[in-house]
Amino acid sequence: MSRYVGTVSRGIRAPIIREGDNLPAIVVDSVMQASEGENFALRDKDIVAVTEAVVARAQGNYATVDQIATDVKSKFGDDTIGVIFPILSRNRFAICLRGIARGAKKIVLMLSYPSDEVGNHLISRDQVEAAGVNPWRDVLSLEKYRELFGVNLHPFTGMDYVAYYGDLIQEEGAEVEIIFANEAVAILPYTKNVLCCDIHTREHSKRKLKDAGAQKIYGMDDLLTVSVDGSGYNPDYGLLGSNKSTETGVKLFPRDCEKFVDEVQKLLHIRTGKQIEVMVYGDGAFKDPVGKIWELADPVVSPAHTIGLTGTPNELKLKYLADNQFAGLAGEELRTAITDYIKEKDGNLKGSMESQGTTPRRLTDLIGSLCDLTSGSGDKGTPIILVQGYFDTYAD
Repeated sequence: MSRYVGTVSRGIRAPIIREGDNLPAIVVDSVMQASEGENFALRDKDIVAVTEAVVARAQGNYATVDQIATDVKSKFGDDTIGVIFPILSRNRFAICLRGIARGAKKIVLMLSYPSDEVGNHLISRDQVEAAGVNPWRDVLSLEKYRELFGVNLHPFTGMDYVAYYGDLIQEEGAEVEIIFANEAVAILPYTKNVLCCDIHTREHSKRKLKDAGAQKIYGMDDLLTVSVDGSGYNPDYGLLGSNKSTETGVKLFPRDCEKFVDEVQKLLHIRTGKQIEVMVYGDGAFKDPVGKIWELADPVVSPAHTIGLTGTPNELKLKYLADNQFAGLAGEELRTAITDYIKEKDGNLKGSMESQGTTPRRLTDLIGSLCDLTSGSGDKGTPIILVQGYFDTYAD
């Protein structure tokens, strides 16, 4: 019988996860209940993906503002701290900033402009150009920024992040000075002690600062890499990937995820006899066309996955084949020719003309983005995603 459906992504509902819950068992039970209740079968090469949020919740991987402050104080002492390139987010950074400020006496907050690393704009590119400002050269004081651009509210949140972050630092008892620049070394005339808050460019920023003579250089990935006063921690990413839990604490990015995905895969095999791949996913990689925001606030899309999800797609572009190799064919003859071509394709199509236009990204980044879009970030109640048919081709 012909198969008329390719990839299917399903949000799987689950109980509200609490610290200490047996998450592997909950995930497997939820998938099995969905399969039985919705009358669909599980197959080899299906993918079960679990959002990082519930993995961290089950682990109890949390930290308070005071615990963040203690770690900051241990690393910087009473030195003025240059806090550079934070993203503009109440959920992702504000509580972290509160902890950083509580552990500091003075902060020089350096914001990138016109936008942060993930696309949240303070101002537009047109405003920068109209003001005659070179964002790669010009360092703006708060006064100059306000003179040129005034108050600009985020289009979705309605926040003036410049004032919000400045007020937050002062509320924690620290002195604050705000500047605007896009080169990491622009902070050094103000202080030689720097906390890099960028996510995907952090190693570049640290290297530039070190080469330019900075004294103390840390990143968000260097805070809470071990437990501080009983806090949660992440040895690989520290505070990166954390988000707001309460007004006084954050949920950290989960750790030990390799053990988790392997356990879920094992339990699924016991229950189904199928080889099902498993991954943990966080923020996907896609851009909002109106707000200009990329997701990507987590350090990686997937902190762990089973071995079957390693690598990149090895796919042929069907429209290229139809317009070139098989341009003279039609109907059943064309279908048969393309089907046979797919079955006989090379195991590594990298660089071949037939693969041009296929998506050159890691499987986990592609699948994680699909899962993030499917689960959403609100009240859908589907922290588990089942993806079926992802590895199917036209020839199957």
